[in-house]
Amino acid sequence: GGYLMEQREAVIVGGGPAGLAAAVELHKKGVRDIVILEREKQLGGILRQCIHDGFGLTRFGEALSGPEYAQRFIKEVEGRGIPYFTGMTVIDITRNKVVTAVSKDDLMQWRAKTVILAMGCRERTRGALGIPGERPAGIFTAGTAQAYMNLYNRMPAKEAIILGSGDIGMIMARRLTLEGAHVKAVFEIQPYPSGLPRNISQCLDDYGIPLYLNHTVTEIHGNSRLTGVTVSEVDPRMKPISGTEKRYACDTLILSVGLIPENELTAGAGAELDGRTKGAVV
Repeated sequence: GGYLMEQREAVIVGGGPAGLAAAVELHKKGVRDIVILEREKQLGGILRQCIHDGFGLTRFGEALSGPEYAQRFIKEVEGRGIPYFTGMTVIDITRNKVVTAVSKDDLMQWRAKTVILAMGCRERTRGALGIPGERPAGIFTAGTAQAYMNLYNRMPAKEAIILGSGDIGMIMARRLTLEGAHVKAVFEIQPYPSGLPRNISQCLDDYGIPLYLNHTVTEIHGNSRLTGVTVSEVDPRMKPISGTEKRYACDTLILSVGLIPENELTAGAGAELDGRTKGAVV
């Protein structure tokens, strides 16, 4: 068939806050020929599950929740008539900017003058940590636990331990506490916390949740469901110090151990990656 590839001034990969903001900015600058491609069913990205407030202070001068903040952008994109596809996963970007995407019933291609990569991050998982032990239920990344609670109304924990002091983990310490779970402690392997001071004070201190630095989980207990973890202090080289082990009973371990750029497409398109950040070289 005479398949004609659509030409676009700009194809934006990702309909989260970054992709939406990029689209609006381009449109303000007079670029009309844009399309946003988003693999989830809705625009808004991770903001849809961030129901705490604190968004929008700099941009709108008021405190909004994540979904409200996302909605401001979505309204602006729709008000400007910027076309977007949801449920559309980009599988390939060539070096000469041909973008291939698939949906449930379609495969589409665009040739772009400019491709904007706004795929965001994914969470580091337990696999990236290599904690020995069984693989019981009850081990979640902080973002997965957040999705269970805020998007699907499911309670993932009664007695929780949080590994890592990333912002999402601290926000989940508060969220779990507010919903009636008991968060025993947050353990951080580094000598300093990785999240914002604001979150330490508002999510941990305000709820009496202790934060232990220079500590990590060294063993996982339980067969079908987690029954507890062993935590050890670590030396300056981050190696566990024997004799410091302490066992905590818990049914849930939440990992808040950092984010990794979603960069397969970036690498595939031939962009140079930064060895330190693992994202594109800026």
